[in-house]
Parts: sequence; C-alpha cells; structure tokens
Amino acid sequence: MGIFSRISDIFKSNVNDLIDRAEDPEKMVKQIIMDMDKELQKSTQALGKAVASERMAEKQLNDAVRKSADWEAKAKAALASGNTDLAKRALAQKVKADEEVATYREMHETISNQTEAIKTQVETLKAKMAEAKSRQAMLIARSQMADTQKSLAQSIGGIDTSSSFDKFNRMEEKVMRKEAEAEAFSQMAGASVAKDYETFEQIEQNAKVDSELQRLMAELGQTTPTAEGEPSLEEQIAAAEAAAEAAAAEGAAVSAE
Repeated sequence: MGIFSRISDIFKSNVNDLIDRAEDPEKMVKQIIMDMDKELQKSTQALGKAVASERMAEKQLNDAVRKSADWEAKAKAALASGNTDLAKRALAQKVKADEEVATYREMHETISNQTEAIKTQVETLKAKMAEAKSRQAMLIARSQMADTQKSLAQSIGGIDTSSSFDKFNRMEEKVMRKEAEAEAFSQMAGASVAKDYETFEQIEQNAKVDSELQRLMAELGQTTPTAEGEPSLEEQIAAAEAAAEAAAAEGAAVSAE
C-alpha cells in the first residue's frame, strides 16, 4: 500500500510541476479576473435573494404584530361590553399572534444577520476585484517585460562573444597589415621617383658641364676624345632613362600585388 501511495505522490507532483510550467501569467491573470467576476455575480445574486427574504420576514413580522394588536383591541371591546367569553376567545387568538410575532422576529433577526454577512462578503469581493483589475495591467506589463529580458538574455547567451571579438581582432590586424604594406609601397615608389629625378638632374648637370668644357676647348683649339671603353654622354643619358623606366615598371608591379 505504501509503495502505491508513494507512486501516486510522485505522479501528482510531476503533474503539478507540468501545470506550473505550463501556466501563462497573462492568461492566468485574465482567468482569475473572470473567476472573481463570476463569484461576484453569484454573491450579488445571493445577496439579492437574502434581501428579499429579509423583507418578507419583516412583512410577516409586521403582520403578526398588527394581528396581535388587533385581537387585543377586540378583547378589550368584548370586556367593555361585558362579554367575557368573547374576550377570552379574542385573547386566545392574540396569544397565537404573539407566538407568530416571536417566531417571525427570530426569523427576521437571523435573516438580517445572514444578509449583513453576505453584504460584507460582497463588498470585500468588490474591493478585491477592483484591486485585481488595477494590478492586472501591471502584472501583464511585468510579465511581458520579463519575457523580453529572457529572450534577449537567451539571444546574447547564444552568441560566443569571445570568438566574435577574436575574429574582429584578426580582421583589424589584417587591415593594419594591409595599411602598413600600402604605406611601405608608397614610400618605396616615392623614393624611386626621387632617386630617378636626382639621376636625371645629375645627368643634365654633367651634360651642361661637358658642353661648357667643349665650348672652352673649342675656343682654345683643343679636343678631348672619349676614353676607350667609356660610354659617351648620349649613351649615359639613354642608359639612365632605361633604368628609370625599369624602376617605374617594377614599382607598378609591386603595387598591383
């Protein structure tokens, strides 16, 4: 018996756990409001019936009081006329009416107390109903906010931030390396062009000097043959131009890579 009881307890606890996890706060709050409203309607209907019963008991009590007073008046009239027997019969009816008065008074008091208790319950339920409705919007808003925070937390938790930042760091290093290479190639290209300009300026300067030297020697009637194996001035200029073109082509190929 104990084993089956234990299994039953475990089953009930699992069912209750499933119910708790399946509860939607927004739906549950709305359902609670609906249930309270139904209870309020039932309580209001019960109060209406109680008030009607109280009024009926009050009417019966008043009728019994008037009947007792009426029989007493008749007994007095019979005594005044000297008819004792008639007075006794009238008083007998008055006694019955007095008994009815006592019964209806007790009934009226009981119903009045019950009605007052039901009225208090209805007022309490109305106050709780008003409080529940005022809290309904707040609870629903809090529930929606909690769902949003949970969703965001799950989204953030599903992202490997360390791995993402490592990727960003690698991309940044790659970009910095490309920028450094571009700057280096720019400096190399600038230095090559500057060197080429210096070479051309030197050649032009040498050409001017040689031209002046030849002019002066021509005036003096002297000649200066080119040394054996040494290139002429025109050959030097052509070689310098070819070297400049080759350097420019090499710089362009490096930049393209």
